Amino acid sequence: MIKVSVLYPNTDDIKFDMDYYFNTHVKLVNDLLGDFLSAVTVDQGISGGIPGTKAPYHLIAHLEFNNMDDFMSSFATHGSALNNDIPNFTNVKPEIQISEVKR
Repeated sequence: MIKVSVLYPNTDDIKFDMDYYFNTHVKLVNDLLGDFLSAVTVDQGISGGIPGTKAPYHLIAHLEFNNMDDFMSSFATHGSALNNDIPNFTNVKPEIQISEVKR
C-alpha cells in the first residue's frame, strides 16, 4: 500500500479555511481520485509533542492507494487540478511525503 501524506506547516502567518477544505477540497479529491483511492484521512493538529506547544502541522491529509501505479496514474491525470485548488483554502505550500505502508 502507498500512502501520500500532504502536510500543511503551521506557520505564524497561516490562513486556512477549514470549511472550504472539508466541504470542497476533500470532495474534489474523492471525486477526481475516487477510483484509485483506498482511503482518505485527515489529521488536524492540536499540539506539539509537549502539551501546550504549537502543532508543527496545521493539517495532514493521508491518501492511500493500493500501489504506486494507481497513485501515479491518478496524479498524472488530476494532480494539477488538486494543486490549483490549494490557494482557495490556504496560503501555505504543503509538503508531500510518499510512503510504503508496512502492516
